[in-house]
Amino acid sequence: MRIASRALAALLLAGTAYLPAQAQPAAEPTAADLVAKNLAARGGSAALAALKSVSLDGKLVFPGGFELTYNEVRSGGAVRVDAALQGLALVQAYDGKGGGWRINPFEGRKDAEPMSDDEARSFADAAPIAGVLLSASSDGSAVTYLGREDFDGTNCYKLKVAQKDGDEFVYLIDPDSMLEVKITETRKLRGAVQVSESELGDYEAVGGVMFPMSIESGPQGSSQRQRVIIAKASANVAAPASLFAQPGK
Repeated sequence: MRIASRALAALLLAGTAYLPAQAQPAAEPTAADLVAKNLAARGGSAALAALKSVSLDGKLVFPGGFELTYNEVRSGGAVRVDAALQGLALVQAYDGKGGGWRINPFEGRKDAEPMSDDEARSFADAAPIAGVLLSASSDGSAVTYLGREDFDGTNCYKLKVAQKDGDEFVYLIDPDSMLEVKITETRKLRGAVQVSESELGDYEAVGGVMFPMSIESGPQGSSQRQRVIIAKASANVAAPASLFAQPGK
């Protein structure tokens, strides 16, 4: 009986050598891993360094189908957006040096006026060609990996960028393309916390760098969204400093 038991034990022990090893769960990436993969997906550091300016032309569509022509130019940390309808041109710009300004004829104003500091800061975030996420390492922002989150059925990577001024950006990164598909911004404007969301898609290369050709955005939780649809994009266009400077200043 004792011999039989030992034999059975030996057989069971030997049998374990033929059992398939259990698969170990894949290690979760770090924030640095994901930023590096996003950089590669956008086109790489060399392509970003070679892209000195970019111009994006298309249309701005408001809820209800109201449309304006749209042009956005970014260069050297400055940005300018022109949206026009029937001869009236709304202009919003950041000069790359701390100053933001606008011309809004739809509010009966034909002269340029300065933005508030909060508004200028939000435009400053939109100015870098690399974007907030890839600029974080150079401007002192902290990037944290927050795990995964579902977006339209895709289990996306989630990254948070916390800026030194307190503003936060949460990015959802598609695990296949490693490009941003959603951005949630939390910032203070005129003393109040505002949260907005942007969904990005239809990426195309401009000067070797990937940009979304469709951006739908609006306040968090609201069905009232505006959409920018880019029909034409150009790399390294002429973009003198005067284009971004406030007229008459």
